Amino acid sequence: MIDISKISTEKRNENTKNIDLVSTSEILRLLNNEDKTVPLAVEKAIGQIATVVDMVTETFKKGGRLFYIGAGTSGRLGVLDASECPPTFGVPNDMVTGIIAGGDHALRFSVEGVEDSPKQAKDDLKKHHLTSNDFVIGIAASGRTPYAIGGVEYANELR
Repeated sequence: MIDISKISTEKRNENTKNIDLVSTSEILRLLNNEDKTVPLAVEKAIGQIATVVDMVTETFKKGGRLFYIGAGTSGRLGVLDASECPPTFGVPNDMVTGIIAGGDHALRFSVEGVEDSPKQAKDDLKKHHLTSNDFVIGIAASGRTPYAIGGVEYANELR
């Protein structure tokens, strides 16, 4: 069992713990300072990101599709990114698909508990007729969401 108290996404952020007690300008400064950490995190992962981009590119060259699968905000961001691919890049609507635990209803409303089902992820991918030619990216801020992990594990079973 994973000790969630050791996972940064499950801890209180010490830099913003008093955000509700400060002025609007200070709130915005605190948030802006946290936003500045994102490019540094991306920079550290450039090699890993490049590897995944190359793998997805090969998937597309072979006629495969890309699926994002996640729960909560992570799932919403995957659906958002996927929905922007056709107008931005002129690709077919089914080339990049975002799947969120709890279905489209979960895009607008919180659906509790759905992130805990790896089986549901498998079922959701089956609805899209996932094949060994496709590529699945699980999106999870904590890196441990059972729904996202279940989707990736199912994709790996098909390889």
